[in-house]
Amino acid sequence: QVQLVESGGGLVQSGGSLRLSCTASGTIFSTSIVGWYRQAPGRQRELVSTIDDIGNKNIVDSVYGRFAISRDDASNTVDLYMNNLQPEDTAVYYCAAVQYGITYWGKGVLVTVSS
Repeated sequence: QVQLVESGGGLVQSGGSLRLSCTASGTIFSTSIVGWYRQAPGRQRELVSTIDDIGNKNIVDSVYGRFAISRDDASNTVDLYMNNLQPEDTAVYYCAAVQYGITYWGKGVLVTVSS
Protein backbone atom coordinates (compact mmCIF):
# COMPACT_ATOMS: atom_id res chain seq x y z
CA GLN A 1 0.00 0.00 0.00
CA VAL A 2 1.31 3.41 -0.98
CA GLN A 3 1.75 5.89 1.87
CA LEU A 4 2.83 9.50 1.67
CA VAL A 5 3.70 11.35 4.87
CA GLU A 6 4.24 15.09 4.89
CA SER A 7 6.10 17.17 7.43
CA GLY A 8 7.33 20.71 7.87
CA GLY A 9 4.17 22.79 8.01
CA GLY A 10 3.54 25.48 10.55
CA LEU A 11 3.05 29.17 11.23
CA VAL A 12 5.36 31.70 9.64
CA GLN A 13 5.35 35.46 9.21
CA SER A 14 4.99 37.08 5.83
CA GLY A 15 8.32 37.00 4.01
CA GLY A 16 9.46 33.91 5.88
CA SER A 17 10.45 30.47 4.63
CA LEU A 18 9.46 26.88 5.21
CA ARG A 19 10.49 23.54 3.82
CA LEU A 20 7.92 20.82 3.35
CA SER A 21 9.06 17.24 3.07
CA CYS A 22 7.21 14.14 1.90
CA THR A 23 8.38 10.58 2.35
CA ALA A 24 6.85 7.78 0.32
CA SER A 25 6.61 4.09 1.05
CA GLY A 26 5.05 1.14 -0.72
CA THR A 27 5.72 2.48 -4.20
CA ILE A 28 8.44 2.49 -6.81
CA PHE A 29 9.15 6.13 -6.07
CA SER A 30 11.83 6.58 -8.71
CA THR A 31 9.35 5.98 -11.55
CA SER A 32 6.61 8.22 -10.17
CA ILE A 33 5.67 11.79 -10.89
CA VAL A 34 5.61 13.46 -7.48
CA GLY A 35 4.65 16.87 -6.30
CA TRP A 36 2.70 19.24 -4.13
CA TYR A 37 -0.79 20.62 -4.23
CA ARG A 38 -2.54 22.99 -1.86
CA GLN A 39 -6.05 23.83 -0.78
CA ALA A 40 -6.86 27.17 0.79
CA PRO A 41 -10.02 27.64 2.89
CA GLY A 42 -13.06 27.78 0.66
CA ARG A 43 -11.11 27.02 -2.48
CA GLN A 44 -10.42 24.00 -4.64
CA ARG A 45 -7.22 22.03 -4.44
CA GLU A 46 -4.65 23.38 -6.86
CA LEU A 47 -1.33 22.32 -8.27
CA VAL A 48 1.77 23.95 -6.78
CA SER A 49 4.64 22.04 -8.34
CA THR A 50 5.54 18.63 -9.73
CA ILE A 51 8.71 16.85 -10.76
CA ASP A 52 8.85 13.75 -12.92
CA ASP A 53 11.20 10.79 -12.89
CA ILE A 54 13.79 12.51 -15.10
CA GLY A 55 13.73 15.81 -13.26
CA ASN A 56 11.36 17.85 -15.40
CA LYS A 57 9.60 20.38 -13.20
CA ASN A 58 6.30 22.14 -13.39
CA ILE A 59 5.40 25.07 -11.14
CA VAL A 60 2.38 27.31 -10.93
CA ASP A 61 2.87 30.98 -11.85
CA SER A 62 1.74 32.28 -8.45
CA VAL A 63 4.75 30.74 -6.69
CA TYR A 64 7.30 30.90 -9.51
CA GLY A 65 10.57 32.36 -8.24
CA ARG A 66 9.59 31.78 -4.60
CA PHE A 67 9.06 28.01 -4.34
CA ALA A 68 11.30 25.20 -5.53
CA ILE A 69 10.81 21.44 -5.68
CA SER A 70 13.37 18.69 -5.43
CA ARG A 71 13.33 14.91 -5.12
CA ASP A 72 15.71 12.32 -3.74
CA ASP A 73 14.94 8.87 -5.08
CA ALA A 74 17.46 7.25 -2.73
CA SER A 75 15.38 8.31 0.26
CA ASN A 76 11.97 8.38 -1.46
CA THR A 77 11.44 12.03 -0.59
CA VAL A 78 10.19 15.11 -2.35
CA ASP A 79 10.72 18.52 -0.79
CA LEU A 80 9.10 21.87 -1.39
CA TYR A 81 11.18 24.89 -0.49
CA MET A 82 9.00 27.93 0.09
CA ASN A 83 10.51 31.39 0.32
CA ASN A 84 9.02 34.86 0.67
CA LEU A 85 5.78 33.35 1.89
CA GLN A 86 2.70 35.53 1.68
CA PRO A 87 -0.67 35.32 3.45
CA GLU A 88 -2.24 34.04 0.22
CA ASP A 89 0.01 30.98 0.48
CA THR A 90 -1.92 29.89 3.57
CA ALA A 91 -3.35 26.46 2.81
CA VAL A 92 -3.17 22.78 3.52
CA TYR A 93 -0.36 21.40 1.40
CA TYR A 94 -0.66 17.86 0.05
CA CYS A 95 2.00 15.57 -1.30
CA ALA A 96 0.99 13.51 -4.32
CA ALA A 97 2.51 10.69 -6.32
CA VAL A 98 1.29 9.40 -9.66
CA GLN A 99 2.16 5.92 -10.80
CA TYR A 100 0.52 3.85 -13.53
CA GLY A 101 -2.24 6.43 -13.81
CA ILE A 102 -3.16 6.30 -10.13
CA THR A 103 -2.74 9.34 -7.89
CA TYR A 104 -1.87 8.81 -4.25
CA TRP A 105 -2.25 11.55 -1.66
CA GLY A 106 -0.81 12.35 1.71
CA LYS A 107 -3.00 13.64 4.52
CA GLY A 108 -1.68 17.17 4.18
CA VAL A 109 0.12 19.70 6.35
CA LEU A 110 -1.12 23.15 7.27
CA VAL A 111 0.92 26.20 6.35
CA THR A 112 -0.25 29.47 7.86
CA VAL A 113 1.34 32.76 6.86
CA SER A 114 0.58 35.74 9.08
CA SER A 115 0.69 39.29 7.78
